[in-house]
Amino acid sequence: MIQLKTTSEITKMSKACEISAMALLKAKEFMVPGISTKEVDDEIRNFILSKNAKPSFLGYGGFTGSICISINDEVIHGIPNEKKILKTGDIVSVDVGAFIDGYHGDNAFTFPVGQISDEKQKLIDVTKESLNQAIQVAVAGNRIGDVSHAVQNYVEKNGFSVVREFVGHGIGKSLHESPEVPNFGTKGRGTRLVKGMTIAIEPMINEGTAGIHILPDGWLVKTNDGKNSAHFEHTIYITDNEPVILTKV
Repeated sequence: MIQLKTTSEITKMSKACEISAMALLKAKEFMVPGISTKEVDDEIRNFILSKNAKPSFLGYGGFTGSICISINDEVIHGIPNEKKILKTGDIVSVDVGAFIDGYHGDNAFTFPVGQISDEKQKLIDVTKESLNQAIQVAVAGNRIGDVSHAVQNYVEKNGFSVVREFVGHGIGKSLHESPEVPNFGTKGRGTRLVKGMTIAIEPMINEGTAGIHILPDGWLVKTNDGKNSAHFEHTIYITDNEPVILTKV
């Protein structure tokens, strides 16, 4: 069942989203060669705790990190590891959420580490813009399929592939609520968007084919062809007018 939020609930949720967004902005400071993904995780966890919030991901389904941090051909759900070191030329997808006053915020961004290739930069740019395209049609009266199609159309037009096994989602008191928000679909299909809905739109886009696989740890998702992947996400509030990006700072 979709949980519509009241104005007072959005006020509380906005705080969680602001902390999530600030944590993601903080992560940018640590996208430097030589740092381990565990060190990044420690910094972000401490930042979230300093705001009297809790990391949404820590302990979720047994996840051991406070952030998901995924490098190059790693799509999502990378577990922070002291042996995994960032290097110049990497692209790093950081997904972070915060929980406070009973509500979650959730967002993601793919960062470059130093100078990256033109191909990697294009992948980042297209993935980021596909999220923007989706947000533009996330208005009351439209349907989830309109949002999904906006991502797929822009991505495939630019020669990239949409991951299909993992999707966006509703969000609020629970980190994952109804409805699911795929990054592929047909205009005019799916759940109708109405005022009070809060959804996390999160394109996960591959440079090569769409195929992915989950590693034996049960978490880390990688591309089948070893090519790069990028991930962007915002938490959105559906209003009677323009959608509000709650995780925007």
